[in-house]
Amino acid sequence: MKAALIPLALVAAPAWGQDAPVAPVPVERTAPPTPPGRAGENAVRQAEDAFGFSVGRESLGLYSSANVRGFSPFAAGNVRIEGLYFDPFLTLIQRLRQSTSIRVGLSAQGYPFPSPTGIIDYSFRKPGDTASLSILVSGDSYGNAGLELDGALPLSPTLSVGFGVQGSRTSYADGTHNRSHNQAVSLRWRPSPDIEVIPFWARSQVIDDEAGPTYIPAGPYLPPAIPRRRYDGPAWSDYNSVGSLQGVLATLSPWRDWTVRAGLFRSLYDDRSTFAHLLTDLTPDGRADRLLIADPRSRFVSLSGELRVSRALAEGPRLHVVHLSLRGRDRRQRYAGSAYLDYGPTRIGEGFDAAEPVFAFSAQTRDRVRQLTYGMAYDGRWRDVGELSFGLSRAAYRKRFEAPGDAARETRSQPLLYNATVAGFAGPRLAFYAGYARGLEESGIAPDNAVNRNQPLPAILTRQVDAGVRYRLTDTIKLVAGVFDLSKPYYNLDAGNRFDLLGDVVSQGIEFSAAGAVTSRLNVVAGGVVLRPRVTGEGVALGRVGRRPVGLPTRSLDLNLDWRPPVADGLSLDAGVSHVGSLPATRDNRVSIPARTLVDLGARFRFRLSERDATLRLQMSNVGNASGFDLEGAGAYRIIPGRVISTYLTIDL
Repeated sequence: MKAALIPLALVAAPAWGQDAPVAPVPVERTAPPTPPGRAGENAVRQAEDAFGFSVGRESLGLYSSANVRGFSPFAAGNVRIEGLYFDPFLTLIQRLRQSTSIRVGLSAQGYPFPSPTGIIDYSFRKPGDTASLSILVSGDSYGNAGLELDGALPLSPTLSVGFGVQGSRTSYADGTHNRSHNQAVSLRWRPSPDIEVIPFWARSQVIDDEAGPTYIPAGPYLPPAIPRRRYDGPAWSDYNSVGSLQGVLATLSPWRDWTVRAGLFRSLYDDRSTFAHLLTDLTPDGRADRLLIADPRSRFVSLSGELRVSRALAEGPRLHVVHLSLRGRDRRQRYAGSAYLDYGPTRIGEGFDAAEPVFAFSAQTRDRVRQLTYGMAYDGRWRDVGELSFGLSRAAYRKRFEAPGDAARETRSQPLLYNATVAGFAGPRLAFYAGYARGLEESGIAPDNAVNRNQPLPAILTRQVDAGVRYRLTDTIKLVAGVFDLSKPYYNLDAGNRFDLLGDVVSQGIEFSAAGAVTSRLNVVAGGVVLRPRVTGEGVALGRVGRRPVGLPTRSLDLNLDWRPPVADGLSLDAGVSHVGSLPATRDNRVSIPARTLVDLGARFRFRLSERDATLRLQMSNVGNASGFDLEGAGAYRIIPGRVISTYLTIDL
């Protein structure tokens, strides 16, 4: 695959203390709809911290949806839509998404039933009570072009519809390109102040996306220099896929202190054609063997959701909230059956355009995961004193795996999962926090080269301990610093070539963030993480793996500035600097991708166009035109984009 009556304290409320109202409010009666228009989108000015935030076309932060504190929130089951559990293939697309926040440490408190690593929380783009339409036109120096339309229309005093469409042509650093489009529709029905129902639908399609090469060196070295924007693969090796997402969010408050929330989601990827383009046994002088792998039509679908009943009780300056939750997912996958096309020796940059063959696909693999988790959580908040929360749940996990030529295999698990957090306020500006969490993740199946090939592996238990401090330096600047220790079981080949448990992957680190308005004209979002990832156990002792896990750097730093000069109203200048330390690229740690620093510069101008709000955005990414590689897996590489100049115009009608 190519990515109303809502109690604020029941969803993801901030810590009490300086951020709290003067008096505790037992139930926040309505969550507001999305403000109309997109001309005001600005990630630097909207981000609460440096850990990860995106709005519209802009993203910043230390962590991404694929990597938080060294692990994947998707694998951990830590994806939420408006705080409710979601197991995605196609995620919430931008037409339905107001923003994305990555919550760690203190910002993750208030989310019931978290697993280790961080929480990805999608804020839904709710249609409001006024008509709106935003148009965004974009282009860049790679020849990319796109058009986006997002709007809302009230149909009655109780019903509003939201809609959006997007189309684009995209070119990449490796010379490949594609066309894509997506569409979405949502309804917001509020027959009374106590009821809100939001059904939605989205579809996304990628068309003719050529399979760019992945470089796999023959020895312990990086690939040689690769020319950018030059594609030498066949025209027929295109990725074509359709993704869809349907769902409904519902909130009901039958009594003043009770809230029932529910979310049901169906997420689908239908990969109609998929290719892998590998240049294997690559030598320093650019010689390699060309291998193309074609996959038949594959299908990935997940039905997931959560039903949560919450009761909030106010007791003077204290607020007690109890949650009962039922979460579930039914995930089905059909994949593999690949055809291998070995085209023999070639050289980087050498033209290649073989005729499209007739593919001889084999039978496909199928697997199904069913998981039901029920639990209870408590969230207690004492204004100006502290917070205490904990959760306890039981998961019933079952995975069935059917490979061609083998009998069906199955694995089951029923672990007890739990978490606890505590926070204390030492004055109006200073807060301390600590937490512990135990979670459940899948660990896949044994690979083809193992003696226990295709054996479904048991679900694994993960663990996290974290602690930290938040200090409000001024009324507009917030500092956060924390430490964390995460671990999960590590599977690999043992001395008898059996794919088995060999130890643990441990990720320990320090993270920090500073965010806010330094002056009335300057906003800063800055942060860093110093990581100590390592592999322990028999695999290291056998020399099969190095002590550092593949793909995790020991340090990452991120700085973003937004400055509004006094010379012109509506003008702002911005800069982003990101630094990533060296990261192991092979399992034996003999090869590493060097550290690199990338600089982005930009400007935006907000103005009125025919009495409408508009923003013109200009940005230069990778100003120094730095070259390098991203890791596609152990010992497999792709080139990073070079300097790109992009622009877009947003108009709110």
